[in-house]
Amino acid sequence: MTEKEPNWEWYRSFLQVLESGSLSAAARALGITQPTVGRHIESLEATFGLTLFTRSSDGFSPTEAANELRPYAVGLAMTTAALRRAASSHGSGVRGTVRLTASEVIGVEVLPPILAALRHDYPELSIELVLSNKADDLLRREADIAIRMFRPVQEALVAKRIGAIEVGLHAHERYLALHGVPRSMKELASHTIIGFDQENAFIRSLQPRFAAYKRNNFAFRADSDLAQLGAIRAGFGIGGCQSPLAARDPKLVRVLREEFSLPLETWVAMHEDLRTSARCAVTFAALASGLNAYIQGA
Repeated sequence: MTEKEPNWEWYRSFLQVLESGSLSAAARALGITQPTVGRHIESLEATFGLTLFTRSSDGFSPTEAANELRPYAVGLAMTTAALRRAASSHGSGVRGTVRLTASEVIGVEVLPPILAALRHDYPELSIELVLSNKADDLLRREADIAIRMFRPVQEALVAKRIGAIEVGLHAHERYLALHGVPRSMKELASHTIIGFDQENAFIRSLQPRFAAYKRNNFAFRADSDLAQLGAIRAGFGIGGCQSPLAARDPKLVRVLREEFSLPLETWVAMHEDLRTSARCAVTFAALASGLNAYIQGA
């Protein structure tokens, strides 16, 4: 291993080759030439004295060393992106980029009007939105602000509870006109049900309460909440939907209101170091206000 400090561009190429499995695909993603990517990988390997990829006709396969270095390179990428966002905010007024993470349904169905109003008020503010149901790590600056359906536990975060978004069972009126309305969870089992594909700890925790709502009973399975929502709107069957969202569409009808109600605690969180950032402060406030209005049905 040499004492030479690796260039950040080498790490970018390293990550892209890890993700794509080839020099050509990495070059296209980065907007540079394939030989340049190859030189970056060779330079990084020479600096570390390691073989990072096994070359073959099928592409580039990461070695054990490359896989061990991966999380550190990802951390560098996240830190560099956060640094650029922080730098972009300096100047007069509220400006710069804020990176948000939220679930699919919140990001697609709820946030757009909130963010449009925010942009109207602060035209020099830009938004990056990551749609994910995973708990992106704010401590590693993968995002500036997160909307989460659970209480954040890290001490270094500023978190505000917005309230509980209720999820209920809903169906399109067209489906109910053809198949009738279930009167009990037992009757639900004989209907066309929309639900998840892969179980997780949260889903398993629900099954003792909602016995009929299990994978074997589902006629439509998807781990994407947006896909499930699309199936409900198309009249495919009965599935879980956020009640404030369903209330916006008069053709979506709630069923078994007393027997199936799932409150999702909703929080907005950001790293405490961003408390004094004007771009993050106004975005945090707008999200809290907009989500509260959504929960209240406003």
